[in-house]
Amino acid sequence: MTTIKKKIGDWGEDNAARFLINRGYQVIEKNYHSRYGEIDLICLKDDDLVFVEVKTRRAGGMGRGEDAVDARKKRKIRLTIDCYLASYPSRHYPRFDVIVIELDGVKQMINHYQAVEI
Repeated sequence: MTTIKKKIGDWGEDNAARFLINRGYQVIEKNYHSRYGEIDLICLKDDDLVFVEVKTRRAGGMGRGEDAVDARKKRKIRLTIDCYLASYPSRHYPRFDVIVIELDGVKQMINHYQAVEI
């Protein structure tokens, strides 16, 4: 059974992918899994191989999406990126971005944080 949280997360990832595509990114992978965790989107943009974490939140809900990408989450993401690069070496420069989508009724606000330190 699919939970509402999962449906909102999937919807957010789809919207984030469209947002990036409209800005010239090429989505090459969705939901890459390793034994350490998951990367929501992997994209190419110019010389960068961009690993994207997507957080979708309802306005006034449980905290800010960017706060959910804490030190523990970043460590899991870093290990997952290392697994991806070991399996798929690339000449592109790896970069980590966070996209936060905040829902307020029918409106949505998208914040794209580029080159987040992990």
